[in-house]
Amino acid sequence: MLIVAGLPIVSTNTPLPDLSDDVCARLREAFRRTGYDADGVVDALGGAAHTALGRGEPEPARRASLDAGDLGVFIRLFLLGLAEPEKAVSSAFAPLTADDAVAAGILRAVGDEFRAALDIRPHGDDDGSWWVVSDLDADMLGHVVPEDHVLGVGHASLSLIRATSRRPVGTLLDLGTGNGVQALHATRHAQRVTATDVSARALALAAGTFRLNELEVELLRGEWFAPVARRRFDQVVCNPPFVVGPPRVDYTYRDSGLAGDDASALVVRQLPSFLNDGGTGQLLASWLHRNGEDWGDRVSRWLPPETDAWFVQRDVADPGLYVGTWLRDEGIDPRSPEGRAKAAAWLDWFTENDVQGIGFGFVTLRRANGQTPTVVCEDLRQAYDDPLGPEAANWLDRVEWLRTHGDNVLDVAFRVPDTVLLERVDSPGDEGWETTVRRLHRTDGPGWQHEVDELTTRLLAGCRGALPLSDLLDLLSAAQGLDSAELTAAALPIVRELVRHGMLVPGSPQ
Repeated sequence: MLIVAGLPIVSTNTPLPDLSDDVCARLREAFRRTGYDADGVVDALGGAAHTALGRGEPEPARRASLDAGDLGVFIRLFLLGLAEPEKAVSSAFAPLTADDAVAAGILRAVGDEFRAALDIRPHGDDDGSWWVVSDLDADMLGHVVPEDHVLGVGHASLSLIRATSRRPVGTLLDLGTGNGVQALHATRHAQRVTATDVSARALALAAGTFRLNELEVELLRGEWFAPVARRRFDQVVCNPPFVVGPPRVDYTYRDSGLAGDDASALVVRQLPSFLNDGGTGQLLASWLHRNGEDWGDRVSRWLPPETDAWFVQRDVADPGLYVGTWLRDEGIDPRSPEGRAKAAAWLDWFTENDVQGIGFGFVTLRRANGQTPTVVCEDLRQAYDDPLGPEAANWLDRVEWLRTHGDNVLDVAFRVPDTVLLERVDSPGDEGWETTVRRLHRTDGPGWQHEVDELTTRLLAGCRGALPLSDLLDLLSAAQGLDSAELTAAALPIVRELVRHGMLVPGSPQ
């Protein structure tokens, strides 16, 4: 069952598709019969052609699809943007007729052939495969996309999917659902999912996504958190329109109409009030880097009281590169007169507002009523393979553990996990090789690294889960002739930081 509520679904720019229960049921039957799913497409194309398609090189995939029968028809229509004759379309789409597919807005007739009118493609995870409905991109359309364009599953969507905790929850809100892909993944771990969007077209396509996959999702229309006023959730996920620049709306999927980074600030400010106690929120966000202002101070000011927050900066873009990237995203050549005019206005705004760069990353929030919050802003620009979602959940666990234990960490026996290594950089000196850099490196998760001094390495060498931290500090101070109280005061902040990053694991209290 699909529930749609809120404002009337009326699109101002392009006709809405009619993805009814009946149409989706027949289309789903055709997809299942032909094997049009994530694994089926890879099997049909082969690894090399599938990889080439991901690089934007479609010809190997076209050639491979010619031997794939009805499945090849779907690959050429939806993944390659090619035209197919009526006979091939009728065979592949049965029991949905070609005329019904056109009437529903899935296909469009071009002479005696048919082309895709929507992007419908498989999207999978470790547990299976779905189909995601979105609009055709500019390359497929052959022109700039309209204002109410519904984006497919892009890099930003995939990065948020990987950065979201998948621990079981009762209720989850997908704020700004777009094509519905975040809600799809949410159904794996949430008992009830609510999805909202301001765009009527986005809601119509998301509804098609959910119907096609036989999923029950509550859909609501409205701006920001208005559709769920006075409600609370165990988890909120949000991929907001976070593009930074002048206050305008060229495309609803990326532009909020708010100036600068105000869209990201709005979500961070308001999200915690829609969480149950202990509930979590995860979102993509952008923030300005302004001359003389620390970015961490800027984003920390967005937070409401009693909110744990972890801001992870994944990249910082130069304004010129940023503008060019987003112009190409909408299909505009930065060298064209239109592109030059838009770029000039955009860059003028950055100059007027003293913007030196644009930061981008992930934000994890937790409602921590009645407790002193922990707020950490840090760079994580290195490449890593493990998804950030489990790390974010574990980070919150470790923050809560530190808050609970306070100064009692001195009574805990810690150990260094096997995944943490000590790297040394030695340089030649007058008396042979001298260690100039000591670096702790966690080899799993996001691959945290910490440069440490010799005293810290000696302390960590004793952290084998046998002696409490206080005993190790007493032994180290005696061996080095240092004041125990001063050594303890210097060590505690380092220990807490290593615990937050999972590089020290608490054992049993002594």
